[in-house]
Amino acid sequence: MLDTGLTAFMLLATSLVMLMTPGLAFFYGGLACKKNILNVMMQSFVSMGWTSVLWYVFGYSLCFSGGDGAIIGDLHKAFYHGVTPDTIFSPDKRFPEIVFIAYQMMFAIITPALITGAFANRITFKAYFIFLTLWQILVYYPFVHMIWGNGLLAKWGVLDFAGGITVHATAGFAALASVFYVGRRRVINERPNNLPLVAIGTALLWFGWYGFNAGSELQMNGITAMSFLNTDIAASVAAVTWLCIEWFTGNKRPTFVGLLTGSVAGLATVTPAAGYITYDKAFLAGILASVVCHLAVKLKNKMGWDDALDVWGVHGVGGVFGTILLGVFATKAVNPNGADGLLFGGVGFFMKELVAVAATSLYAFVFTYLMLILINKVTRVKVTAEEEEDGLDVAYHGEIARDLH
Repeated sequence: MLDTGLTAFMLLATSLVMLMTPGLAFFYGGLACKKNILNVMMQSFVSMGWTSVLWYVFGYSLCFSGGDGAIIGDLHKAFYHGVTPDTIFSPDKRFPEIVFIAYQMMFAIITPALITGAFANRITFKAYFIFLTLWQILVYYPFVHMIWGNGLLAKWGVLDFAGGITVHATAGFAALASVFYVGRRRVINERPNNLPLVAIGTALLWFGWYGFNAGSELQMNGITAMSFLNTDIAASVAAVTWLCIEWFTGNKRPTFVGLLTGSVAGLATVTPAAGYITYDKAFLAGILASVVCHLAVKLKNKMGWDDALDVWGVHGVGGVFGTILLGVFATKAVNPNGADGLLFGGVGFFMKELVAVAATSLYAFVFTYLMLILINKVTRVKVTAEEEEDGLDVAYHGEIARDLH
């Protein structure tokens, strides 16, 4: 029999995760150069449309159909074959499979959209469209299947509650590879064009993240509520920590951008562990997230890597570090379906998490770089000097964000 309460909850969680992609568009749009606001926002919205098409045609099937213990699934559920409104997801999670399809589709939408902040102002729209397609098929889908689709890494015992490996590590290190490939912007303006827009985007991301993490339990129980609260604890502590780091060290000022960036770092870091750790560990994770991600951003600046909107430093490093913390802090006392981390004698589990996130990050980096080289043989990846000077809003879309005349 259908569990109507759980069905309603999962529909709500799906809606919250969907809201994160427009939130990301606002977040990136506010940070970007004013001549490229629409271009960087459009990249997120294009993912909402095109990813949904790919998910229907074969994406869902490759991630969640067949292939037990394998790298990728099969095409048995392509075009949602065999899935009806009455198809129940599983005997112990009695909500319609179509709700699970929609929920996971929202993750597939936002993951490649995260990457776009790294190469803001520097990639042609045609190349981005090809990139969006190939990257999902050859990076995102395999890792989703291996971890969440009962594939190779799941069989090995790797855990990832809501996307530290599948979402943030893959996107973050793909972002770094794209930065290395496209090079530095010719004109760099580090000042956000619209801070209130960044704040709106952060609010939507934070709000949506409750569905992102709590919904990943796929149940309505104490772990669902705990992951919800862990999410808020980590984000709040990380926001204040980043604020204090800037206030009492380099900038000597408490900045709004720092507060907002810190919250996102906390959210990304707690994501893989939210349903497996205690509240005090989520609190500690929030502090460590800001310290580690802030250091990563400083390293990026020192090395001259032009990750325009700090995708690698916040999402990539946050996802990797959160996965490592999962390997340290996880305990079956919190979630019997989880594992015991290093603090509780789980040396083997810790090593599995370490190997999995390292291998994922390396694959995402190398494959993304090679893919951009191949795309460039089909169509130009980098924008011209003239296009960058004019701004991509006008050069590619013939539109402007604000008419000041």
